[in-house]
Amino acid sequence: MLEMLPFRINFDATMIAGACLWSFALYLSLFSVREWITTQLDRWFNFAERSLYTSAEEFERTRQARESQNAFYASLFSIIPFLGVGILCNLGVEFSLGRSWAISMGLLACMACGVYELGRQSNQSD
Repeated sequence: MLEMLPFRINFDATMIAGACLWSFALYLSLFSVREWITTQLDRWFNFAERSLYTSAEEFERTRQARESQNAFYASLFSIIPFLGVGILCNLGVEFSLGRSWAISMGLLACMACGVYELGRQSNQSD
C-alpha cells in the first residue's frame, strides 16, 4: 500500500508511544472532562441523526438501537481530543528533557494518573 504513494511516510515509534501514553494518562485523570466530551458528542450524534429521518414512526421505532450505537461512537471519538493534548505533552517533554525521557515520563504519568483514578473511584464509592 505504501508503494502506491508518491511520497514517503516516516513513523516515529517513540513519538507515537509517548503520545499514546500521555493520552491515556490524561484520559484517566480528567474524568469530568472525559464525561463532558462524551455527553456532548452523544448529543450531537443524536441530533445529527435525527435530521436523516423523514418519518417520525421510523425514527421512534429504531431509537433505542441508534442511541446505543451513538453512545458507543461518542465514547470512541472522545479519545481524539486527548490524543491531541497527549501529542503536545509528549512534545513538551521531548523539547525540555530530551528524547530519551519521552516514554519514561509517559509511563510515570500513566502510573500516577492510574493511582489517582483508583483513589477517586474508591472515594466516590464511600
